[in-house]
Parts: sequence; C-alpha cells; structure tokens
Amino acid sequence: MSILDLAPIRRGGSAAETFAQSVELAQTAEANGYKRVWYAEHHNMSSIASSATSVLIGHVAHHTNTIRLGAGGVMLPNHSPLVIAEQFGTLETLFPGRIDLGLGRAPGTDQATFRALRRDPSASDAFPHDVLELQAYFGKESRIEGVNAYPGHGTNVPLYILGSSLFGARLAAQLGLPYSFASHFAPDALIQATTAYRNEFQPSEFLAEPWVIAGVGVVAAETNSEAHAIFEQVRRDRIRLFLGRNRPVEFTDDEVEMLLDSPHGDSIMNMLKYTAVGDGAAVAQYLEEFARTAQADELITVHNASDPAQRLASVKITAKAMAPAGV
Repeated sequence: MSILDLAPIRRGGSAAETFAQSVELAQTAEANGYKRVWYAEHHNMSSIASSATSVLIGHVAHHTNTIRLGAGGVMLPNHSPLVIAEQFGTLETLFPGRIDLGLGRAPGTDQATFRALRRDPSASDAFPHDVLELQAYFGKESRIEGVNAYPGHGTNVPLYILGSSLFGARLAAQLGLPYSFASHFAPDALIQATTAYRNEFQPSEFLAEPWVIAGVGVVAAETNSEAHAIFEQVRRDRIRLFLGRNRPVEFTDDEVEMLLDSPHGDSIMNMLKYTAVGDGAAVAQYLEEFARTAQADELITVHNASDPAQRLASVKITAKAMAPAGV
C-alpha cells in the first residue's frame, strides 16, 4: 500500500503549512510501513500546493529516510523530456533508490493555464514518443544524438504510466511498464483498463510481469460513525473545490446542499465512488475487496479528510488494519 498526497491547502491556510503537513504525512507513512508517497502536478489551483512536483519531492525526501517518493504524476505534455530527466536524475542522485516517476498525458489544468505553460495544444499526441525519449535519457543511450541528461544519464529512474482510460493502459502494456489507474477520481473505466493492460502486457527489460496500481480514497477513523461524519465533510469540500473554483464568494452551506443534489454534484460525487469509509476493520475489508475487483497489485490510497490530524489518523488506522496482510 502507498499514498497519494494531494498537498491540499486548507481554507484559511497557506502553502507553507501544507508543505509542513506533507512532510509529517510522509514521515507517518514511513513509520507505518507504506511503500511510497506520490505527489501530482496541478496548476492554477489555489487549493493544491504540488505544482512544482520535483521540488516538493526533494523537500520531503530531505526529511525522510527510506520511503520511496515520486510523481503521480508529472504531466509530460507540459514539459520537455530532457528537463524532466534532469530534474528526476538530480533527485535520484541525491536520494538514490528512493525516486519514482509517474507520467500522465493530460495537462493537469484548464486550457487557459495550458497556454500560459507555453505548451502546444497537440503536445499530448507526442506522449508515447516523449516517454521513450525520457526513458532513454535515464539509460545509457539517448535517442537524440549528442544530447544527454546530466544528472540523469544512467540513473534508471523507474517509470510508471498513469491514466484513466484505455490509452494509458495499452501504452503501459506495450512498453512493459507498470500502470497506475486514477480510480480515486476517475472510476468509470477501471475494470476495462486494468483488464486490457493485463491482457496486452509485453514483458520488457524493466518489468517481467504486469503491475497494476489502483487509486482509492480512504476515510478511516476510530468508529464508523466518526468516519462517515468526516466523509460528509469531504463531500461538501469537493463541491466547494470543483464548483467554487475562482468564485469570489464562497458557497454557503445551503448552496452546497443544493449542489450536492444537482447533476453537477452527481458528477463530482462519482469521483468518490471508490472510497473506503469506516473503522479499521471496515476499511480493511473494503480495500481487500477493491484490490480484487481492480486486479491491483498495489493500492495508492488518498486519505481525503481535510483536517490534517484526521488525515494522519486515517493513515495510521489503515496501516494497522492492513498489517496482517502486509501494508
């Protein structure tokens, strides 16, 4: 089991507070036996602090000792493969054996911000080629004659393909790379994608057998009633996050209640379809059943509680409940 830290900035909070909380979350994950913590690239979102993903990974790595850290993921259309190879080659050199690089094809933002990133709208079409170019920079022979990544060359940073559709699943299978499905917010194609990945997987020098990572939300607490109360707040926070973005005046509680019952609200709530909610026993049962349904070798958990103390409690309760099966 692993963790995706969305690096949320709480209402009234700051990015500096979020970074301190991310360090504490990673330290807690390390102490409780989780395999890795990943951070996702988002832009122009006042509620998320992980836009400079590689910088955040380096900061957290400096304050931890053994846990793997990485991007889940870097949105490769936003960057040149060479620059990403240099960044993650630097991280791997500083923290050897601890760095992962998950790669996504989506821009991770809206179209106006995508233009502000100075990227071409067709950049996502080059994703498969860019993955191969990036992979070669980490190896011994670049695909571009006379151009190498320093640092990066020969570091063999492990790559993971991220996705929420069949495109990423089939690409990961074709390249013989691990595949991570974003079922924590885009659940609809989960079974179809993981089945296609396993059926079409071609072994490579990097991976002999298919490896599926599936995202899943978790709200674990000491009691079922406490967990469900926290989850209700999570649902309302999602409405404020997605429907209230860039709104000058925050939604009232009554407005949030109405939006929960709207078509827009239904769409946002569907993002939480795969969420384990309850005490340790209930969460462990859900996660074990979800892993079987998703055909997952690894779960990357998103602990959705907005309150940092509740999030840390969820991490600890889940680890303790899953310990007999091996976190």
